[in-house]
Amino acid sequence: MKPRRIFPLAALILGASVSAQAATIQISMENLEIAPAEASAKVGDTIEWINKDVLAHTATARNGDFDVMLPPKKTTTFVLKKAGTIDYYCRFHPNMKAVLNVAP
Repeated sequence: MKPRRIFPLAALILGASVSAQAATIQISMENLEIAPAEASAKVGDTIEWINKDVLAHTATARNGDFDVMLPPKKTTTFVLKKAGTIDYYCRFHPNMKAVLNVAP
């Protein structure tokens, strides 16, 4: 009697149970600009805003989804909770604008 090879079956079963992990999307604020000006993410992903300026900024969603304070030379995170296209800006510097496309 030949021994059975169950390794490929075990690999398939284990591989099928691995789920996708949330990503971290980095967005920087420097020289009074948001980069990238347009970013894509999914619900559950974390946005990491990095303020490289010596001035405080905000990431304020026009639809009210978030209003994140960004102290000078600091990093702040926010987990995305719903899908949609979100236009946001800095309340202190309204010319700083960006778009976040959040997929389900």
